[in-house]
Amino acid sequence: MIPRKLEPEAMDSPEEAQAYDAMNHAAVNERFVADFLAVHGPCRGGEILDVGTGTARIPIELCRVDSRARVLAVDLSESMIALATANVRAAGLGDRIRCRPADAKSLRLAGPGFEAVVSNSIVHHIPEPTTVLREVSRLAAPGGTVFVRDLARPTSEFELARLVELYTGGESERGRSLFEDSLRAALTVGEVASLIENLGLPSAGVKMTSDRHWTWIWQRPERG
Repeated sequence: MIPRKLEPEAMDSPEEAQAYDAMNHAAVNERFVADFLAVHGPCRGGEILDVGTGTARIPIELCRVDSRARVLAVDLSESMIALATANVRAAGLGDRIRCRPADAKSLRLAGPGFEAVVSNSIVHHIPEPTTVLREVSRLAAPGGTVFVRDLARPTSEFELARLVELYTGGESERGRSLFEDSLRAALTVGEVASLIENLGLPSAGVKMTSDRHWTWIWQRPERG
């Protein structure tokens, strides 16, 4: 088993944000949105929280697909939020997507109250991922959906090299390096399941959903 090797918690510089945004994540983002809506159903008009939004590509895709979607998009990196705000404006979605800087480990948002809480590829950035998993579960409203997806750490150097070549072979050297570092910082599906159990929540919703991603799905029970 490859040991977990942490990477920086946030991409703070404008150059790092630009390099991340330049990578082609379109297919991954489209799959994320489609899988989320398959579980959650059509958006209900409430606000959806996107934790670790990066440059807001997932909120933009969600709002394009579902006309009732409204999103609060948060990220620790000011550079990411600046670029996210520009992307939202360029997409003409400023009336439906709000972008704000916030620390996923302590969001300081009242909850539970969000129609859904989603997150893509933030957990591997966090040294103690329980902090983020606790926050996202806290903030989902009764009947709301928690949908968290991230990379899964490969079991061998051979598998890591295969994934890097397969999914970033056409990217810049910087893009390949970012992906490799993220794979090394990621959790295994078993590690995630253990963290969810420690929160007192069912771990059955944690599954491998591609050759490089795990997904945690949980729906908060309705009151009464």
